[in-house]
Amino acid sequence: MGDMEVTIKEEVRAEIKIWNYVLGYVKIAVVKCAIELGIADVIENYGSPMPLSELATALRCEPSRLNRIMRFMVHDRIFKQEPINQHTVGFSSTPLSRLLMKGGQKSMAALILLMSSPTCLAPWHSLSARVLETGNNISPFEVANGKDLWSYAEANPDFRELFNNAMGCDARLTVQATIEGCPEVFDGVESLVDVGGGNGTALSLLVKAFPWIRGINFDLPHVVAVAAKSDSIENVGGDMFMSIPNADAAFLVWVLHDWDDEECIKILKKCREAIPEDKGKVIIVEAVLEEDKEGDELGGVGLMLDTALMAITNKGKERTLKEWSSVLRQSGFTRFNVKPTHAVQSVIEAYP
Repeated sequence: MGDMEVTIKEEVRAEIKIWNYVLGYVKIAVVKCAIELGIADVIENYGSPMPLSELATALRCEPSRLNRIMRFMVHDRIFKQEPINQHTVGFSSTPLSRLLMKGGQKSMAALILLMSSPTCLAPWHSLSARVLETGNNISPFEVANGKDLWSYAEANPDFRELFNNAMGCDARLTVQATIEGCPEVFDGVESLVDVGGGNGTALSLLVKAFPWIRGINFDLPHVVAVAAKSDSIENVGGDMFMSIPNADAAFLVWVLHDWDDEECIKILKKCREAIPEDKGKVIIVEAVLEEDKEGDELGGVGLMLDTALMAITNKGKERTLKEWSSVLRQSGFTRFNVKPTHAVQSVIEAYP
């Protein structure tokens, strides 16, 4: 009887879970809707539980439809519903809703808008074809959009802005976690080149936290052309596969996972050439997968990122500790250490 009860419970859980797959897109669609309407910003700025009527007026939304959206998000614990008086309830912010604010310090809104855009959603329809094919490194993104991610961004200014904003959004979270969790990594570093630094968000945070650092924001010419100007940061355009500006340390955040091992080794060798042999190092901020660690929520995020890279990039992947060790050894680094942070990424210090 006991075994039968367990089986029935497992079947019930499976039926509930399969409905989450059937309608899995609903969550991202509702969250995207909330960001586009600015719901989180309005409720946060209101300062107290906000009645539906006032929220609808502020957003110029149809009240009954907005109520259905809010009901879903309250159930998913994105917002709280609290009593205002005996007859009225209002909506309040939560730590999760603050991550959806367009202007929030830890906002992930830009990253959500990128990944839920038609351009980035279309490739997922071709994921099974990518898994089936052999000897073909054309990504589902390229199949869906006619160009690889980097060429598409260069040719489409609106998408490029969306992409750069999303990368800046992630950089704020990841670099802040690095600054708070591993500040010693930057001790003695007087010059730092951010390889693939995009619009300079990551480097601007680092030089603010460690003002003795002279920063070099290095990326493709069309990328650094729109980067912010700063007295403590020099924007340099170039190709990381050809050469990298000299500095005490090279910094790479969410760069190497876009490339296969062979290309990673090329990039890392150029980084090694750019730093001093005696005191230089390369600081890598990337996920380190632990495949056998069950129940690890951040590890689960890393596995989802790995799958996203399969859909969006031609050769990108997240790596295990063993894979990182192999890539770094083949790039000429003699030793490295890994430091966890409160983000999905860890900090890897690699030495010549």
